[in-house]
Amino acid sequence: MKAGSEQPKGRECAIQELNTAIKATTLAEKASPIAPAKIVFGSVGILLAQIRVCFLHLCNDSLQAHT
Repeated sequence: MKAGSEQPKGRECAIQELNTAIKATTLAEKASPIAPAKIVFGSVGILLAQIRVCFLHLCNDSLQAHT
């Protein structure tokens, strides 16, 4: 039971960290005066958002498989 109760906490933490990283790259993109850096920060933010969506999708599929 202990391992089962820790898994959602780990998933929530990972999602929160992804959200934080996305916000940080968005802020860095807006604050950067260098055009190539803005492109890189924007691309990284999009990639992190895609990872978050895939992660949420995988978490929902694994939860449905266990129920």
